[in-house]
Amino acid sequence: MVTKVLIANRGEIALRIQRACRELGIQTVAAHSTADADAMHVRLADESVCIGPPAAAQSYLNIPALITACEISGADAIHPGYGFLSENAGFAEIVEEHGLIFIGPTAEHIRQMGDKIVAKETIAKLGVPCVPGSDGAVTSLEAARRIAGEIGYPVLIKAAAGGGGRGMKVARSEAEIDVAFGAARSEAKAAFGNDEVYMEKYLSRPRHIEIQIFGDGRGNAVHLGERDCSLQRRHQKVLEEAPSPVIDAETRARIGKTCADAVAAMGYRGAGTIEFLYEDGEFYFIEMNTRLQVEHPVTEAIFGVDLVREQIRVASGLPLSFRQEDLVVNGHAIEARINAESLPNFAPSPGRITAYHAPGGLGVRMDSGIYAGYSIPPYYDSLIGKLIVHGADRETALNRLARALSELVVVGVDTTGPLFMRLLAEPEIRSGEYNIHWLEKFLER
Repeated sequence: MVTKVLIANRGEIALRIQRACRELGIQTVAAHSTADADAMHVRLADESVCIGPPAAAQSYLNIPALITACEISGADAIHPGYGFLSENAGFAEIVEEHGLIFIGPTAEHIRQMGDKIVAKETIAKLGVPCVPGSDGAVTSLEAARRIAGEIGYPVLIKAAAGGGGRGMKVARSEAEIDVAFGAARSEAKAAFGNDEVYMEKYLSRPRHIEIQIFGDGRGNAVHLGERDCSLQRRHQKVLEEAPSPVIDAETRARIGKTCADAVAAMGYRGAGTIEFLYEDGEFYFIEMNTRLQVEHPVTEAIFGVDLVREQIRVASGLPLSFRQEDLVVNGHAIEARINAESLPNFAPSPGRITAYHAPGGLGVRMDSGIYAGYSIPPYYDSLIGKLIVHGADRETALNRLARALSELVVVGVDTTGPLFMRLLAEPEIRSGEYNIHWLEKFLER
């Protein structure tokens, strides 16, 4: 078992990792920028090391500084959280080259799944269903026109090294393919330094369903059901729930086993998520995330497991602490992402929090690193908290979320809390009859 973990992240996820370590009797080191000197996870860590100025490139993305922080503190492992360097294969390699434990998958699997084209080819060979599209990169406009004609419009052109909706363009007809192809390549080059793109059939009303998997690196793997992440704005998830309102037990077991068998065959280690578009009863693979997800708490709630604890155990060389037959869905959970943003334009709202009250009560969990007197820095993502509720069924969870939102108090900055109160009054949200385009249309209205 590792003895001291350097947390190479910030905000609520850094605090989440720290709590899991403390329960395991593992010491923690908070690696932080100067802007985060007063952050909650820094205050509560056993040790802290400043790794640079506010800019992420000079701190949270500064690999030499993070390795040096391990040497200074004597940490024997690094947990990257999500974002920043969590899916950087080069970082994982460097960590292990220095005799440290990377709490995550191998560099090989991070690299393999990080390239969307390679990931699709790999996962298809393992029996996972994929969206109809190009066999690999689309390198010319002529090829783009031909493939679009074969799979039928509308088509989606996506950056091979993409994420977060960047380098992604829709062509709804032959007249739009030229502009969409050029725009996707240009955007991909600017965002990722790689203009390689591929093409998929564009589904008109899909849901975003993701399967949580966990492997021990020795050919054993399990799945922990699905999460429905269909409420999205600009390809960014806003609210997640588990299980999905549209997936039954038989379907869950079938797609879950397919995913678990695939990652077992890969020899995958640690937590991962296989993401799908789901339409008319069919699953279509879109990508695999080789890290912990922001929305992991809803899975923890319905299965009663600690995924971060399991990450640490598996990285330490221990076997999984649960088997597939141990994992039984219990109730329903929902997560609302609370961002420091001003509505209706979602403009960032950094600043000093003058008052804060977290909701509580049965089935309510608030993952956040904010506190009264804390100043939210303007340099990073606007996520300041995740409000997670759990109930015996979906209706109970929805009502519990409304009650918890009414108790949440954040004074000094604007938040997206009021948006969720509006959403909970909508019939489609109450019934679960929504898809990935629903929220954008709602916001336009």
